[in-house]
Amino acid sequence: MAISHLKLAYTMVVTEKCDVYSFGVVALETMMGKHPRELITSLSSPLCQDIMLRDILDSRLSLPEDVQVARDVVFVVFLALKCIHSNPQSRPTMQQVSYKLLGNIPFPKPPYYAISLCELKNQEI
Repeated sequence: MAISHLKLAYTMVVTEKCDVYSFGVVALETMMGKHPRELITSLSSPLCQDIMLRDILDSRLSLPEDVQVARDVVFVVFLALKCIHSNPQSRPTMQQVSYKLLGNIPFPKPPYYAISLCELKNQEI
């Protein structure tokens, strides 16, 4: 169970950071085609370096060939990773996420399939 859910379970305090965490989980689930439970756990381990973006995407779908679609996929995963940050104070607000979704997507540099999740996780928003 994620820290955010544990905090909610013990304090029964619902904050904006719970909403943004949930958004991140749903966004990852959409990209992966399954609940990201194991991925969330793996992101806090040193093995995170070995997890490649292409390896978590829904295998039932072909990898996007269109550059804009690929950028959109990377950007959604990037935002989702920010939203599920283990420290709630480090998560963006939903307003920040909304502004980012409406703005320009500044990355990735090809080849996007060679991006690790740690690279995305550590990139500034």
